[in-house]
Amino acid sequence: MPVPISFEIAYSCGHINTIDLSRRSADQRVGYARWLATRQCTNCWRADHQADAASTAEWLAAKRADEQAAATDWATQFDMPPLEGPEKILGWGERSRHQLVTRAYTALVAGWWVDQREAEGSDLPELLEAADDRDRSTENPFR
Repeated sequence: MPVPISFEIAYSCGHINTIDLSRRSADQRVGYARWLATRQCTNCWRADHQADAASTAEWLAAKRADEQAAATDWATQFDMPPLEGPEKILGWGERSRHQLVTRAYTALVAGWWVDQREAEGSDLPELLEAADDRDRSTENPFR
């Protein structure tokens, strides 16, 4: 007898529903049906988490606004050229550029300190001057 593809699930919330598990492999169906019985049905779960979804959306909107403000301030401070492309993705592009460049800068600066780990303290002024001279020769490579 083949493994069933349809299971009647009595959810923990008390609702009962017949579920088609034909998309799952035969060896996973029974275990998954058993697991579903320990959960709420979809409607009860959604009702319980509706407030969570709203607060998550608000949190995400606030986070994106903060990221956009930081990216805009950064682009102004470092005279970054405006991005071109569809209006729909410009904000995302600006935030991505800001995050990528600041992460790269952090990684490269940390790398510089690691490279200088064997230097003497008295060498620091000369090392910093050399790094500053190199930075001035390649000012804003994004133009």
